[in-house]
Amino acid sequence: MSEETVVPEPVEPVTPMDVVDTVADATTWVTDNSDLLIGYGVNIITAILILLIGNLVAKGVGRSIGKLLTKRKLDPAVVEFLSAMVRYLLFVIFLIAALGRIGVQTASVVAVIGAAGLAVGLALQGSLSNFAAGVLIVGFRPFKSGDYVEVGGVAGSVEAIQIFQTVLKSPDNKMVVVPNAAVIGGAITNYSRHDTRRIDHVIGVSYSADLKKTKEVIHKILEADERILKEPGIQIGVVALADSSVNFVVRPWVRTEDYWNVYFDTLQAIKEGLDGEGIEIPFPQMDVHLNKPE
Repeated sequence: MSEETVVPEPVEPVTPMDVVDTVADATTWVTDNSDLLIGYGVNIITAILILLIGNLVAKGVGRSIGKLLTKRKLDPAVVEFLSAMVRYLLFVIFLIAALGRIGVQTASVVAVIGAAGLAVGLALQGSLSNFAAGVLIVGFRPFKSGDYVEVGGVAGSVEAIQIFQTVLKSPDNKMVVVPNAAVIGGAITNYSRHDTRRIDHVIGVSYSADLKKTKEVIHKILEADERILKEPGIQIGVVALADSSVNFVVRPWVRTEDYWNVYFDTLQAIKEGLDGEGIEIPFPQMDVHLNKPE
């Protein structure tokens, strides 16, 4: 069986005249549509300028609102949140204006943005919940910038309340970012809200110790510290008869900013004071009895 040979059709070479004709046709098209091209070019340049200028205006207005709110002594975290909201809202408005300049129907754009927003919202439910939680934090203000709080299982000083997260600084100077939904969804402990705090010590002494004398020694030590508040007073009492000690609860009140310094100092002073009076602070011990076989 014989195979048919396919002979390729000859390709006509491109002549200089063909190039000239193509260039002439392109030149003619550009000449005939020059007004249209100029209009499109002007619209595109205008749209770019609207975006650039709009971005600058949005940032400027955001900063101005931030300065205005700061002058009114609003919390810095709230100021940052509101400034960011205004900045993003203005940028979206300028973006729609730029799209309208290049011929895109703004009503269609708004509809598309709405539909896209719905789709994105369903896909990013977590982010939207963080945004909604941020609004609640700003509205109810369970804490403010600079407060020492415990939220979402972490503790630190509040540095900023942003749109989607709250930024904390831990005591060892680490930045911790907590999603706003985690902040609102759990317990919030604000250690800085009130001006005073109570220190809680548990001091164990030997069963052979004079309990009345022990109480007097501890009370005298605490009264000597000027940082301890006179009101509501110092509370000292037996809280438990433990396995190897009689436990006293010691509860002085201090200013919030003095809490940790007084906590450490009083604990050391109580130990030294009890040692000086010969009052033993026992530690767990184990007695082992060995029986010799007969």
